[in-house]
Amino acid sequence: MDIVEKVLEGGRMSREEALELYDMDLFVLGEMADGIRRRMYGKKSFFNINRHINPTNICKDICKFCAYSASRKNPNRYTMSHEEILSIASSAYERGAKEVHIVSAHNPNVGIEWYMGAFRKIKETLPQLHIKALTAAEINFLAESENIGYDDVIDMMIENGVDSMPGGGAEIFDEEVRDFICKGKVSSQGWLEIHRKWHERGRMSNATMLFGHIERREHRIDHMLRLRELQDETGGFNAFIPLVYQRENNFLKVEEFPTAQEILKTYAISRIVLDNIPHIKAYWATSTIGLALLAQEFGADDLDGTIEKESIQSAAGARSASGMSVEEFSKLIKNSGFIPVERDSLYNELRVYDQSQSEDSIGNF
Repeated sequence: MDIVEKVLEGGRMSREEALELYDMDLFVLGEMADGIRRRMYGKKSFFNINRHINPTNICKDICKFCAYSASRKNPNRYTMSHEEILSIASSAYERGAKEVHIVSAHNPNVGIEWYMGAFRKIKETLPQLHIKALTAAEINFLAESENIGYDDVIDMMIENGVDSMPGGGAEIFDEEVRDFICKGKVSSQGWLEIHRKWHERGRMSNATMLFGHIERREHRIDHMLRLRELQDETGGFNAFIPLVYQRENNFLKVEEFPTAQEILKTYAISRIVLDNIPHIKAYWATSTIGLALLAQEFGADDLDGTIEKESIQSAAGARSASGMSVEEFSKLIKNSGFIPVERDSLYNELRVYDQSQSEDSIGNF
């Protein structure tokens, strides 16, 4: 049985087969991935109304790909007060946000109560607002700095109102690459163990993969397969998010960047290989909105959200600093031939927008 036939019949890709997918014609690959996507969601493209909050950029670690943390490339150090964080969350909630996405640097000066206190204040004031917070890298940092276990940090998160975990900090699981680009950060096994523990408590999370820097294709496949294995065990991942490396204002000397074809292939392969993770998110903040919309034809079914304000990716060159309005977001999705579906953080559908466009007229880029 060849790979195309195996994909069409719903077969699971081996490591060798998954790597071989990269050598296939882009449009054949896209057609296979789109077929899977259509069977699952038709022409729906999901997004949420959310607000990213990045409370501090002071970090003990120096990841070579990072332009956000305060360093020689970014000397403007800041740490928000709980009142500032709550004010941002409250304003976003008043404008319709259903989620706050709170991630930041590994600040050694504030202590774990600064992190937990911020979540507690938001949940006490805005109990209906979903808090997505703390990457596995941040949890590892807090556990090490407080000399406590992962379980202790995770239990504190739940007690203080955190509803789900983002997928950041995964980067690339290959430890040799990891040692070069983010030495001192959570290990790949640590990242997976933290998400396993979160899932064991009945909570959901996302998973990411940073690609387009010094990693090779086989590293991406290895990354996906490790996630697939954990998902087989726990079923706790909502979405997989391939993050396109942002090239500006950092210390990682990358000469060749992935082409649009390589990015689209990676989205398509993600959909084919990760047969047990429900959603593939083309995070527009790293891929650009145009490519994220095109990725909806290559297996992706989600674009993240309106964001409002974003500091981490935009510091490295992404055009996401000011987010996007709901009206603009839904219009772009519809004009690209898809059905905009507003979702909550756990992918429950909240609003399905105008479906007047016919299936026959969509998808022609």
